[in-house]
Amino acid sequence: MGIVDKAKNAAEKATGQAKEKLGDAQGDEQLKAEGQSEKVTGSAKQAGENVKDAFK
Repeated sequence: MGIVDKAKNAAEKATGQAKEKLGDAQGDEQLKAEGQSEKVTGSAKQAGENVKDAFK
């Protein structure tokens, strides 16, 4: 699980950041919100992985 999940979470967070910036630049509020959502989801998943690692 470990490294693959961490990579997926980091990719999701990066994709969210990119979408958020693109939406902001284009004035597309829906794309910006979608990016923010993905960024938060990726961050939360990363935090969960860090907690699991702390208890190993």
